[in-house]
Amino acid sequence: MPTNPTFGKKEGAESARSGLDADALRRGVMDNLICLQGRHPAFATLQDWYMALAYTVRDRMLERWAATVEGYATRELRVACYLSAEFLIGPQLGNNLVNLGIEANTRAAMQSLGQDLDTLLAIEEEPGLGNGGLGRLAACYLDSLATLEIPAIGYGIRYEFGIFNQEIRDGWQAEVTDKWLQRGNPWEFLRPDVSFYVSFGGHTEHETDAQGRFRVRWISASQVKGVACDMPMLGYRVNTCNALRLWKSEAVESFDLQDFNAGDYYQAVQDKVASETLSKVLYPNDEPEAGKRLRLAQQYFFVSCSLQDMLRLLDRRREPVGRFAQMFAVQLNDTHPSIAIAELIRLLVDERCLPWDQAWDITRCTFAYTNHTLLPEALETWGVPLFRNLLPRLLEIIFEINRRFLDEVRQRHPGDESRIERMSLIDEAGEKKVRMAHLATVGSHAVNGVAALHSTLLRQTVLRDFAELWPERFYNVTNGVTPRRFILLSNPALAQVLDKTVGEGWVTDLTRLRKLEAHADDVTFHDEWRRVRRWNKEVLAGRIRDVTGIVVDPDALFDIQVKRIHEYKRQHLNALYIVTLYQRLRRDQEQGVVPRCFIFGGKAAPGYAMAKLMIRLITGVAEVVNNDPSMNGRLKIVFFPNFNVKNAHFVYPAADLSEQISTAGKEASGTGNMKFMMNGAITIGTLDGANVEIREEVGEDNFFLFGLSADEVERVKREGYRPEDRVECNAELREALELIAGGYFSRGDREVFRPLVETLRKSDPFFVLADYADYVACQERVSVAWQDPRRWTRMSILNAARSGKFSSDRAIREYSDRIWKISPVRIALDRP
Repeated sequence: MPTNPTFGKKEGAESARSGLDADALRRGVMDNLICLQGRHPAFATLQDWYMALAYTVRDRMLERWAATVEGYATRELRVACYLSAEFLIGPQLGNNLVNLGIEANTRAAMQSLGQDLDTLLAIEEEPGLGNGGLGRLAACYLDSLATLEIPAIGYGIRYEFGIFNQEIRDGWQAEVTDKWLQRGNPWEFLRPDVSFYVSFGGHTEHETDAQGRFRVRWISASQVKGVACDMPMLGYRVNTCNALRLWKSEAVESFDLQDFNAGDYYQAVQDKVASETLSKVLYPNDEPEAGKRLRLAQQYFFVSCSLQDMLRLLDRRREPVGRFAQMFAVQLNDTHPSIAIAELIRLLVDERCLPWDQAWDITRCTFAYTNHTLLPEALETWGVPLFRNLLPRLLEIIFEINRRFLDEVRQRHPGDESRIERMSLIDEAGEKKVRMAHLATVGSHAVNGVAALHSTLLRQTVLRDFAELWPERFYNVTNGVTPRRFILLSNPALAQVLDKTVGEGWVTDLTRLRKLEAHADDVTFHDEWRRVRRWNKEVLAGRIRDVTGIVVDPDALFDIQVKRIHEYKRQHLNALYIVTLYQRLRRDQEQGVVPRCFIFGGKAAPGYAMAKLMIRLITGVAEVVNNDPSMNGRLKIVFFPNFNVKNAHFVYPAADLSEQISTAGKEASGTGNMKFMMNGAITIGTLDGANVEIREEVGEDNFFLFGLSADEVERVKREGYRPEDRVECNAELREALELIAGGYFSRGDREVFRPLVETLRKSDPFFVLADYADYVACQERVSVAWQDPRRWTRMSILNAARSGKFSSDRAIREYSDRIWKISPVRIALDRP
């Protein structure tokens, strides 16, 4: 380690700020360590070295970011604005090294300074800006937007605390505050000059202006200031660096000196505390009324700031407000930002004095809506009283949108009042509620589902009436994931094999992996493929041992289900099979058994009691099975806590079997299935979401299919589903349920799992018991295939080879070409 570092640029050397060779990077790190961190290398901590390196990498991005901003500002172009309540972007250092193409040089630079790059990568905090698939999809799309050189900006909330860190205590999920910002975030730039005021509460006053026009003034009860925090989103080996703009809430006046001087110290900072709550936590528990109010306030806060920012950018370019839709294409990522439709009307009509009809045309031409769910409980609704109390002017606008829309429906379908009730933006049954999915659909020029099956079901069920009214507005854009993070970064051993076998072009054109098909029967290539997979399994096994203390055999079949814990995702179906397999092994009924390691991961929403109980079931079964000496390594169960993007880097490359077992018709798409597939895992799954298209791509011989189809689920419902009948006619299922109910996996407590077992036996809303027998039979086919290494390896190679469709690059091209009508813009660096 140098004790007398030298600074400055050697003659002929690259700049310490922008150079990409190892020497320039080394000098950049030393400069930032001392000049930004204020640390001498002899006394620097690992965190100091990480921050110095992050700033050094960031320096290389800033030149590209500035060039991108300038390039967009000087061209006549349309910008894609991606509004999302969450962006699960994952650790940034490794991703930016990959996109800059400097990982090897950085490793050499840090080694010359006595530091190990992998150690520094490991201490980076996971940004707490997202939760599950919705946020990870948004992050993949930001990566593809920049890589494809599409002018774009992401808009969201800068959460001070993420959803939560998950710990397992006595078998139960425990939520721990995610303090991801406690050591600072080197990737963000606070922009205090870009701030906007957002109003809440109060009342409206109607008046006529000097020109005789009807006007509405919103007299708010309170205001909050939103301040922009920007993060650069760099594309792969291009100069395009788009922005992720996140809004931080602040009080308009953070300190009341009069209250303080009067001795009321708490009241002096009350506004500050209340205002900053808006950007404190991702998805506050909305069971209590206060939680509902906070969620709605969060959603309005970030869309209002975002739309005001777009108007600011429009004004800066001296464009008339009537050209708003020509300048911006706004994509609503699910219903969370759908209140933006009413807010843009408010800004255009109340603030910019446009007539309603013109404002409505601009609004509808601006917005497009992505639906992500068919679950009725996930289609957001907000009580009218809450809306009226919190956002009175927005409610008036929604009522007016609804009045005009229903007039249009009545003209098309006179006398059909049941259709009017179904399509209204207001649910009149019981307490009146605003239907946000209906608002998003009515106010958008395009509505898309995220997998072929999902889009079909969307048109046939949830939004059927709207699809009949406007069939031309409905699209399918199947989700995708970025191969840069989920192969190149997280599976470098596989990436090297791919580079050697099909060439490096696969990183930006994943369809090139089709060339692997020529090697699917090559015995030598099989050996190389298996070596990579064995290495990745050893890495995950080490991680499992370090985190959980459980020792697993890398030669076992790694059967993995990692995703949000939810009844429709059916982790409890997997658990039932494990109990059955365990019983068979105890009785030595399983001939030719293959050693299996079942690995689970995922978080349950804090207020979702049944999901938490499902976690407890998994950990309870694991406790019994893992401590049973008769298993002799044949069966292990792991619940890997706090599954996130960082941990996913270890999991996806190591999976042999990918569990995608949701109830058919319930999963919109899924993206974990794609990440597993790209890395060579084979799917066991239902015909649900993107599973349908994965099976079409890989072929039915390379996919383990089981379960009812979506149509069959509906038929069984119509005919009258009796789950108890399934129990009575299946002895193994009955035995598994009785063991669970009898306390075998809960230390003798017969009450713990009662709600779960009773739900399955009495109603089974997600058809777990209906699919149980077929699932068990399918798992037996998995075991047979695993015992033929050549067959399994061939299937693994073909899964990776045929994953090209599921790149997020393909999805973004479809959005850009079909919905946004935006073309790429090449950014050049202007260097002397």
